[in-house]
Amino acid sequence: MLKAPCLFALIAGLGIALGAHAKPAPPHPATAPALTAAERSFADDLAKQHGLDAKTVQATLGQAKMQQSIIDAMNRPAEAKPWKDYRPIFVTPQREKDGIAFYLAHRELIERAAAEYHVAPEIVVAIIGVETSYGRITGKYRVLDALYTLAFHYPAREKFFRSELGQFLAFGDSEFPQPLAELRGSYAGAMGWGQFMPSSIAKYAKDYDGDGKIDLWNSLPDIVASVANYFASFGWEDGGPIALRAQPAIDARTITPDTTEPVYPLDQLVSWGYAPLQHYDPSRPATLVKLEGELGPEYWITFQNFYVITRYNRSPMYAMAVNQLAEAIAAGVKDATP
Repeated sequence: MLKAPCLFALIAGLGIALGAHAKPAPPHPATAPALTAAERSFADDLAKQHGLDAKTVQATLGQAKMQQSIIDAMNRPAEAKPWKDYRPIFVTPQREKDGIAFYLAHRELIERAAAEYHVAPEIVVAIIGVETSYGRITGKYRVLDALYTLAFHYPAREKFFRSELGQFLAFGDSEFPQPLAELRGSYAGAMGWGQFMPSSIAKYAKDYDGDGKIDLWNSLPDIVASVANYFASFGWEDGGPIALRAQPAIDARTITPDTTEPVYPLDQLVSWGYAPLQHYDPSRPATLVKLEGELGPEYWITFQNFYVITRYNRSPMYAMAVNQLAEAIAAGVKDATP
């Protein structure tokens, strides 16, 4: 696994769709706003860990601003909705249509990268569709503000976001065409068409077009291959199932798995009263997901590939939305193929 400083030595000249204005000089450390003791300690520890100049790290951190709207957004995630309300946000006729068009327009690239990384091509397209509507909505917040706000003003996820903020600051201004303080992303600090967090950029991003840099905003080869590599890295099973609808028996045993990790042999779930609506290997590891649908509870038997999708976003509803959008895209591409 590459460490961020090595990986991002390749990124000089990275193109980001944030405008063509000139790169301003970073503020002089002496003019940076005063940091709290916790912020100074964080910046100093980060500088020591990565061999950075402590004053420069403090100066960059000093440009961050706490944004209440970011905390508000974290407190009302789409995942708080039931499935019957969540699904229509992401699985829509327009998103399906756009996904089919995106796939057909870039078919050679998508299928080549998917084959190389042994990942379903429609899943790669669906991720980009769910995350940013195929690159149209990549985020309006300064990444620095988002990560700082959640690292120092959102105790519930403080540890995670301090780690992400540290990785972000470790990249350094010189590795991007704009200073770190100008990069834009989601309210959680995710960036690019695939909405990668800083740690994911460091671990999974790929220079697939071979130009010596990684560009998750403007280079479709880099975007597609990075998403594909992400799934491959978490154990995607090429050609494996994702989810099967189950019909529970009247006396089905009540089970509430803590995670989406497939830990039961399929025939175990069948013996407990959850029969899939189509045949599959009874020894294949699986688990059960219950969603609140329009017509009542929906029971789904899910497998390794469903679990891998939840490595992108832990919500079972997110994984199901990606799965169903991908199915629609695959069907549309098949129908459009002579």
